Amino acid sequence: MLSKAQNDLVTQTGPGTPMGVLMRRYWLPALLSEEIPAPDCPPVQVRLLGEDLVAFRDSDGRIGLLDEHCSHRGTSLFYGRNEECGLRCIYHGWKYDVEGRVLDTPAEPAGSTFKERMRHPAYQTREVGGIVFAYMGPRESEPLFPAYDWAGLSADHCYATKAYQECNYLQGLEGECDSSHLTFLHRSFRMGLPSDTPPRYETEDTDFGVRLIALRDAPDRGTYVRISSFMMPVACAVPVGGGGTSLDTSQGYEVHFYTPIDDTHSWRFDFGFNRTRPILPDEPVRRRAIHPDYRRIANAGNHYLQDREKQRTENFTGMTDFGFGSFLAHDSCATESMGPIYDRSKEHLGVSDSGVIVVRRRMLDAVQAFQRGEPPLHVVTDPVRNDMRHVTSLSEFIGGADWRAHYPHLVCSADDVSAERAAR
Repeated sequence: MLSKAQNDLVTQTGPGTPMGVLMRRYWLPALLSEEIPAPDCPPVQVRLLGEDLVAFRDSDGRIGLLDEHCSHRGTSLFYGRNEECGLRCIYHGWKYDVEGRVLDTPAEPAGSTFKERMRHPAYQTREVGGIVFAYMGPRESEPLFPAYDWAGLSADHCYATKAYQECNYLQGLEGECDSSHLTFLHRSFRMGLPSDTPPRYETEDTDFGVRLIALRDAPDRGTYVRISSFMMPVACAVPVGGGGTSLDTSQGYEVHFYTPIDDTHSWRFDFGFNRTRPILPDEPVRRRAIHPDYRRIANAGNHYLQDREKQRTENFTGMTDFGFGSFLAHDSCATESMGPIYDRSKEHLGVSDSGVIVVRRRMLDAVQAFQRGEPPLHVVTDPVRNDMRHVTSLSEFIGGADWRAHYPHLVCSADDVSAERAAR
């Protein structure tokens, strides 16, 4: 359990809050590339960490992420004209580029230098694998984008979806760090998971966050190993491959990001990739469970389309079967029904919550260390040290129970973490 003060510390992300200030030092998913698909297309509204923003793709294909309200008199730039490498306000014609420079103030007298003394709030962006990431911290502290093994893949080898979550980001994130719910929440009476036995947990603090290891014994098949990676501050790499339809992670896996919209709403971004071939159009199965406006088909308003007869005969939840896309509704029901921000002082945690406990501790340590002036965890500024290939996720049966011997390249000791911190 967390005290109220600790719960507030890790759940509140608005401007000026300790976690909000820390989160702004990372690259966070802001929107999907498909939302602004072409140069000079219509802009879109984006709300992140309690801030109202507008995103646009200019005539040269560059992406801008600006404060939504015009610096002149506050009119929303969402209604502006995206033209000739800038976004022009419809009220008095003020025009901004992707960096927030004021290009034109046509209502001012000829020869006015007023615009040269102005700078509109704008954030840096980076487009990776179909997701537009934003950095919202100080320009002088902008980090490198982490060099994950998927960061350099071409867009056709990646897929990304997003879905609206009616709860605080941490509730969704903690679900990704919990392997014990898999054999209950996602259970189908027609398709069993590898083992129904309670997992044994091991965890490792790493330079990126926490490595989460769940071990299950399976008769005649050895040990089933499931390794996930919590990545500061809002992501978890999970062992799902094949567009979200397979436990085979030999060619890729998924990363689920939970970006705070504000303290009571969040976006879940599901990103996946294949190292060896392009993604097929029908592979990202979660798209089948999401409306074009990124709201889930099964949601709190329709009780997640739960059918009590299906719950008795087909699956553990009784929710509409979208194939593997059903997991999205299952997860959202479990986390949204806790309420907008769950009071963690009311919890009764057990051994099965080991992964969640460690991740919370890591997050609390990170934000408290940052408050003391230490550099943020999992932020890299030196290109020589920007190697994140050890951030991975996998699941498979192995002979014997010694996962460390089977994956020696994944072991990261406390000394390794200390050395990494010292180097940063």
